[in-house]
Amino acid sequence: MSQRVKQTVKPNADAESTSAGRRPPSVLFLYVLQAFLGLGAIAGGVMLIIDPSGSLMGMPADTVLKRSPFSDFLFPGIILLAVFGLFPLLVLYGMVKRPRWAWADALTPFKELHSTWTLSLYVGFGQIIWIMVETYIMNAVSLVHVFYMSLGLLIQIVTLLPSVQRFFLLPPGRGFHTADDQSMRAASR
Repeated sequence: MSQRVKQTVKPNADAESTSAGRRPPSVLFLYVLQAFLGLGAIAGGVMLIIDPSGSLMGMPADTVLKRSPFSDFLFPGIILLAVFGLFPLLVLYGMVKRPRWAWADALTPFKELHSTWTLSLYVGFGQIIWIMVETYIMNAVSLVHVFYMSLGLLIQIVTLLPSVQRFFLLPPGRGFHTADDQSMRAASR
């Protein structure tokens, strides 16, 4: 286990039972946050794809997108739908079912935790960056921006809670996927 995770996650007697079935309230709350973000972004993305002018959402493209490289909301709607709609729901599925995804394992530096734990962090980072870019392009900040920026931050905070990290710890022997990782683990003992 890496030093960073060891310092924040101290395995306890409940670690096996938590991983085996019972989900702590903090994990359930993380599920709700991911679902809320995903479903909301799907709705927003679909509305922007259906009406790229933005009038359906009360955002005229000619004024809102003045500082952007886009002339309408079609491409931002596709990004919103795919990256912040479908992807958080995929991460939610992964957190609930815990499949082994090689592509996700390759993206995580935390080999002792299930890869969807890291993907959850990435969703939070992405949400914060998306809102920062959006407020820059719009040259304005509204209550909706503050809400969704806070949602991204909250996803990160909840993901980093020790109880959530404990829940996503992989069983011994499953946390390191390559021979190099196993030799590093043996060397750190």
